Amino acid sequence: QVQLVESGGGLVQAGGSLRLSCAASGRTVSNYNKAWFRRAPEKEREVVAAISWSGRNTYYTDSVKGRFTISRDNARNTVYLQMNSLKPGDTAVYYCAAVGVVTNLRVAGEYNYWGQGTQVTVSS
Repeated sequence: QVQLVESGGGLVQAGGSLRLSCAASGRTVSNYNKAWFRRAPEKEREVVAAISWSGRNTYYTDSVKGRFTISRDNARNTVYLQMNSLKPGDTAVYYCAAVGVVTNLRVAGEYNYWGQGTQVTVSS
């Protein structure tokens, strides 16, 4: 069994930065593909960024390109999301997810392990 625990969320003013972390425990997932999703109030869950197990392949949704960076430290079983130039539209609960074999990094249904989420609130 795998447990994912997110941290680093909080309240920040527009233009500010936050760094989210997602630590895995239970068994090693260093060779798992990982992603960050978010769900804003009254909106559907959407993928924010994803990274392949090797780190060689990454994906970003258009709205965060150039502002967010996903990275991973396989030795620490941790994935990160550096969020810069935050906007009120980034306000959401952010979830990390992991999966072994994946066809499409962007599809939520592909992931079988999820964290409990961390709230990110960006004030204007």
